[in-house]
Amino acid sequence: MSEPKPPRPTDAELAILQVLWERGPSTVREVHEVLNKDAAGTGYTTVLKLMQIMTEKGHVERDESQRAHVYRASATQQKTQRQLVTDLLDRAFGGSPAQLAMQALSTKKASAEELAELRKLLDTLEGEETP
Repeated sequence: MSEPKPPRPTDAELAILQVLWERGPSTVREVHEVLNKDAAGTGYTTVLKLMQIMTEKGHVERDESQRAHVYRASATQQKTQRQLVTDLLDRAFGGSPAQLAMQALSTKKASAEELAELRKLLDTLEGEETP
């Protein structure tokens, strides 16, 4: 039996997860500093409360062995992105990966490198389908 997925992260929670994925395990103060490096936006206590909520939801894990608690993302960036895309695919595109890809590519221009990666992925997927 698979373990239940945590609920979909909010935009604020995704911003915190992005910091944790980039930096690795971090304290609330470190996350707060990264989130506010360009402008004073989110207060320290707000970041602390969000990270406490994220712990309860299962998005992050807290190491309480040190004076300053250290948080780390519970899931990899790829796993979280896959969960979000699956949800979007089901809710907005009727489960059609082609419709999602076409909308994504028509919305924002992909770089030559990204298009090359997509071609490689498509070639790999086509190779898996042939008997």
